[in-house]
Amino acid sequence: MTTENQQHQGQMALGLLLSPASSHIAGWRHPEAMSNAGESFDEVLAVAKSAEEAHLDFVFLADELCAPDADPKILSRDPVIYRFEPLTLLAALAVTTKRIGLVATQTTTYNEPYHIARKFASLDNLSNGRVGWNLVTSYVPAEAKNFSESSHMGSVDRYERAEEFQEVVSGLWDSWDDDAFLLDKASGRYFDPSKMNTLNHEGKHFSVRGPLNVRRTPQGHPVQVQAGSSEAGLNLAAKCTDIAFTAQPTLAGALAFSKTLRAKTVAAGRAEDSVRIIAGVQPIIGDSPEHAQELYEEMQELIHPEVGLTRLSQLLDYDVTGLPLDGPLPDDIPDTDNYKSRRQLIIDTARSENLTLRELYLRVVGSYGHRIVVGTAETVADELTEWFLAGAVDGYILSPTHLPAGFEVFKDKVIPLLQDRGVFRTEYTGATFREHLGLNRPDLVKIETV
Repeated sequence: MTTENQQHQGQMALGLLLSPASSHIAGWRHPEAMSNAGESFDEVLAVAKSAEEAHLDFVFLADELCAPDADPKILSRDPVIYRFEPLTLLAALAVTTKRIGLVATQTTTYNEPYHIARKFASLDNLSNGRVGWNLVTSYVPAEAKNFSESSHMGSVDRYERAEEFQEVVSGLWDSWDDDAFLLDKASGRYFDPSKMNTLNHEGKHFSVRGPLNVRRTPQGHPVQVQAGSSEAGLNLAAKCTDIAFTAQPTLAGALAFSKTLRAKTVAAGRAEDSVRIIAGVQPIIGDSPEHAQELYEEMQELIHPEVGLTRLSQLLDYDVTGLPLDGPLPDDIPDTDNYKSRRQLIIDTARSENLTLRELYLRVVGSYGHRIVVGTAETVADELTEWFLAGAVDGYILSPTHLPAGFEVFKDKVIPLLQDRGVFRTEYTGATFREHLGLNRPDLVKIETV
C-alpha cells in the first residue's frame, strides 16, 4: 500500500456481514447455524459482540424492501423472506456494543434525504460516532410495488437521484457548527444563531430547506459506503463516499477495479486514499485442504435447485428456471437496467469457464458472486494478505457460510495469523468508525447566505 492513511494504519480493514440467516443461501440449513436471527435479537447481538472482541472495523446489515419475486412454493425455501428493519436493529446494537462500527443499507430510491440524514445523525450520536450508511439505488424491481409505483425507476434516473440525494444529506449533516449549542442557562440562549446553517436546497429531485434538527455528529458525517461497480456507481463512489464495497473473484480484476476507482477519485478532486476499497470474501476453513473442500461441497449440496435457479434468475434479471440444469447459459440474454455490474460479472464467469446452469448457480448464489477462499487457516490468511499487500484492496467484508460458527472459526484461527503478520490490529486505537478506518473527520461546509 502506498497511500498516506494506509501507511499510518498499516493494516487491513475487516467487516462482517451480519445476515439474518447466514450469508450463504443455504447456510441456515447447516446444523450449527442460527436460522431465526430475524426474530431473535440475542443471537444477532452475540455475533456482533464476538466481532467486536475480534476488533473488527464494522458489522454490516444488508437490506431489500421486498420479498424475492418468486412462486410462494419456491419462496418457501428462501431464508431472506423476513429480517429486522436495519435502522431499528442498528439502534439496538448502538447501545449494546461499544467500539465496533455499525453499517446499514438504506436506499435513495424509496426514501427522502431528510429522513435518512436525521436517522443516521441520531444513530451516530447515540453510538458515539460508530455509524455508516450504505447508500444504494434499489436494484430489485419488485420494490417499486411496495411504494405505490407501477414500474421501477431506470438505472440512469436512479443514480441521478442518488447523487442529488447524497448531496442533500451531506448538506443537512452540516446544519450546525460543532460548537453551536451553548445551553447557557444564565442568558437563556440555547444555541448560537450565527452557527446554524440552513440548506435551502432546490434541485431536480428534491426541495429541502433544513436545518436538520439533530446536532452535528461525532464523526461530522457518518461514514458513507457505496456498493455499485457500474460506471455510475464508480463515479458516485469517487465523488463522495468513504468505502466502496466490491465483488472481485480474481486478483487481476481487483487490481483493475482499484486502479480505476482511485483514478476517478483523483479526477473528482479528492485524495487518492479518500476511499477504502473493501472486497467481499467467503472463507471456508478446514484442518487440511481436503477437509476444507469437503466442507465447501457439503454446504453447496444444501442449495436446493429451485432456490438456486430462482436466485440466479433474479441476479441475471432473466428467467432461467425452465432451462436444462446441465445446459449452458444462453448466448442471447437481453440487456437490462438492473443488477448491471454484478450481472455482467456472472455472465463473464459463465462464459470464461463454460459453466452449466447448475455449476453457475452453485458458484454464484452461495456467495452472491463474491470471492470464495477454500483452504486451511494458513492458506486463507495467505490469500487475504496477498491481495492487501498488492494494493488490490484495503480490506474485506467477511461472509461466512453460516453464523455464528463460520465466523468463530475465522476469529479463532485466521485473525491471529493476520495479527502475527502485522496486517490486522490487536486492539482498537480509536473511538469512532472513521478512526478505525484511518479516515479524517470532514470539515464543516458553511452555507453561504445571499
